[in-house]
Amino acid sequence: MIRLNFFVVRLMVFGLFSGNALASSETDFWKWFEANESRLFAFEKNQEAIFDELGARMGRVNSDLAFEFGPVENGKREFVISAGGIKSAFSAVESLHGAAPALKRWVWVKFRPRRLPINDLEFSGKKVKVDDVSYLLTKDEDKVGIVLFFDGYSEREKNTFGQIGYLFLDEALGEYAIETQVGFIEFQPKNSKYFPKSRPLKELPAQFDEYWGRMVH
Repeated sequence: MIRLNFFVVRLMVFGLFSGNALASSETDFWKWFEANESRLFAFEKNQEAIFDELGARMGRVNSDLAFEFGPVENGKREFVISAGGIKSAFSAVESLHGAAPALKRWVWVKFRPRRLPINDLEFSGKKVKVDDVSYLLTKDEDKVGIVLFFDGYSEREKNTFGQIGYLFLDEALGEYAIETQVGFIEFQPKNSKYFPKSRPLKELPAQFDEYWGRMVH
């Protein structure tokens, strides 16, 4: 009985201190951010050094966290807290975002948002126009499966087209939807037998929302 009670107390103490450690790392991050707010707002003046320092500071909260800065608009900047596409880091995003202070020049955004309109992309020397990409949605158990169709797709360049495809989907749907609502993702050439049923990629955000809405209701 004594051993059991001691074990329970140890668990309680561990939970208390581990929770405090997490809260402390979040608090420390935002204290540092506030102290360096002017440098961060004008990060372009010394981008490499600031990004290195910011990445290291976020890594103290969770090594999978990532960030993005938006452009200055109406005297404000967006600061995006991202899980880097790693679902296990979603809770760290939520916690760090929830601890953010109110700063008049900043807009805090949790998870990479949709970036509309979807932009043309270039990756590993290959340029792909959004107007040349089509998609098809299908049910994948309790999620949505997506097939993307590319001009000139080949298995030899599967990895390059795959990276471009994920970048397109990230812009079209945002990080949270990709990790929680999307099931399988496939890439095919436009001579696929499924291509005739496809639609232009620019229509994906609206149709995805409609499709998902029908599934959950």
